[in-house]
Amino acid sequence: MSRTHSYTTTLNWTGNQGKGTVNYKSYERSYNISIPGKPDISGSADPAFRGDPGKHNPEEMLVASLSSCHMLWYLHLCSTAGIVVTSYQDNAEGTMEELKNGSGKFTEVTLKPIVTISKAEQIEKAKEIHAEANKMCFIANSCNFPVRHEAEIKLS
Repeated sequence: MSRTHSYTTTLNWTGNQGKGTVNYKSYERSYNISIPGKPDISGSADPAFRGDPGKHNPEEMLVASLSSCHMLWYLHLCSTAGIVVTSYQDNAEGTMEELKNGSGKFTEVTLKPIVTISKAEQIEKAKEIHAEANKMCFIANSCNFPVRHEAEIKLS
């Protein structure tokens, strides 16, 4: 039996400098994302597209979404397999290709988790669980590009 979950966000463009979009350079690409009961996220376009480098951009948030979804599944699967994870850090990277018409698409994301576990005899199983976590990740299952893993397992 499948269940449906709904998510609601509100996006407000904050980049009108008084003239609206009268031309390409007349407006900022800034916006706020609001989710009830949570802090707002200030966003902008990537600096390559006239965005504010001090704000989150959609491309970074996509990579972060993949990274965090994978981590949450990985931690769950390790806990049910009896693997004690004591530290997890991911230095994820995404590659986007800009097309001639100005559009673009992600061609891949590589997650690079550094995971610390407590037992040496579980290192191989801890590595294997990354493939299972990828299969379970809601965000990765929604992408039309590969999500790769270059995991490192350490001992605490």
